Amino acid sequence: MKKWCEKVPYSAIALLARITLASIFWLSAQTKTETFVFNFLTMSFQLGLPVPSESAFFLFQNEYNLPLLNPNIAAWITLYAEHIFAALLLLGIATRFAALGLFGITIVIQFFVYPEAYALHFSWIVMQLILIKYGSGIIALDPFIAKRINNRIISDLK
Repeated sequence: MKKWCEKVPYSAIALLARITLASIFWLSAQTKTETFVFNFLTMSFQLGLPVPSESAFFLFQNEYNLPLLNPNIAAWITLYAEHIFAALLLLGIATRFAALGLFGITIVIQFFVYPEAYALHFSWIVMQLILIKYGSGIIALDPFIAKRINNRIISDLK
């Protein structure tokens, strides 16, 4: 069994983690807006600037008990952070940064919003920590971007 498990490439594991996390947070962001809908599963598309919905403002004002942050500002920040970090993860761009951003969101959700959902949140945290530590894998844009930057640096040094 151990030999078979060692043959599973990290890139496949990272890709599954990236797709899973991106789906979770993208769909969460989609519940917070009515002005930007982009869902391949339901084939629903409405392009425009994402604006928090009235229900999102209601949740941040009445259900989510975030300390030190205005609920209306939190609704805007969360809407954009979830969309941007999910898109970056899916494409494999700035994977460690995106996973770190979602890690921060997950910690806030765990401790201030839904502390009883620790089993779910810890599964997200494990995937986020793997991506933060090991990166996107080769099935992503990160390796191509890094190679291009390295080539540019090397050619500039010559």
